[in-house]
Amino acid sequence: MSVFDKIIEKLTYGRLYNYLRDSDILYDYQFGFRRHHTTCLALIHVVDQIYQHLDNHEFVLGIFLDLQKAFDTVDHNILLTKLCNYGIRGNIHSWFCDYLSDRKQYVCISGINSDLGNILCGVPQGSVLGPLLFLLYVNDIGHSISCSTVKLFADDTNLFIYGKSAEDLQATAMHEITLLSELFIANKRSLSINKSCYTVFGASSEEKSRINLNIGNTVLQQVEFSKYLGVYIDSDLSW
Repeated sequence: MSVFDKIIEKLTYGRLYNYLRDSDILYDYQFGFRRHHTTCLALIHVVDQIYQHLDNHEFVLGIFLDLQKAFDTVDHNILLTKLCNYGIRGNIHSWFCDYLSDRKQYVCISGINSDLGNILCGVPQGSVLGPLLFLLYVNDIGHSISCSTVKLFADDTNLFIYGKSAEDLQATAMHEITLLSELFIANKRSLSINKSCYTVFGASSEEKSRINLNIGNTVLQQVEFSKYLGVYIDSDLSW
């Protein structure tokens, strides 16, 4: 984009972010691309909650979901509809329509360029507004489930469930996974089931064996440790 476009984009970002902050629209547990929200804060919050429930003699189930090309699969029509629902209407909504439309791309291999193709989905990466528009696209995820809390860091989607028994965890987890799957389908987001997994904290081997999760016909893998925001967290929190 030209220098003037970049200045307008930065000014628009400031107005939009201030509106979202003052109206308390952004999801509380979205830690990515927000002021005063960091990976350290996200990690401390999650680990502290796990310890708290373990101290209350509860089991904790952490489900780590992997979304395929989350930024590239943002549907423009769905995004514009969500902007309207969040109160971004009139001339500014028309501006966002123009901002997202008529973008083109091509591939260059060994000095040979392909034909131009229209970009019908995805937020402009490397732009100022792109990350904030993505946050709005996934902002409704926190309202899609009822019995647990989703922790987000941009496109990293993680679900933590608490219960007194393995059976409670199993039932709640399957209910929440079903609701999330329906939301992903409605938003045209693709879940990489083979890269998704879950870890059970504070349970014995026998209790862990009684928990089996699946999405559709695919069984989720239970692991003893998983990488969360660059840190490996194991089921015993032994670090």
